[in-house]
Amino acid sequence: MNERIPLEEGDFYLSEQGYKVFTEQYHLKRGYCCESGCRHCPYGYHERNGRKKRK
Repeated sequence: MNERIPLEEGDFYLSEQGYKVFTEQYHLKRGYCCESGCRHCPYGYHERNGRKKRK
């Protein structure tokens, strides 16, 4: 699970504060939810309740 995935264009953008923000594209390439409450999580994880939305 800790395998590094090479970054490509569209995998992230820089926030106004200079942080790297990973996009849905990157998360789908990674293939799993890290349960960190990522802004663009395609897996539906909600940090507040610790649950994923069912699809």
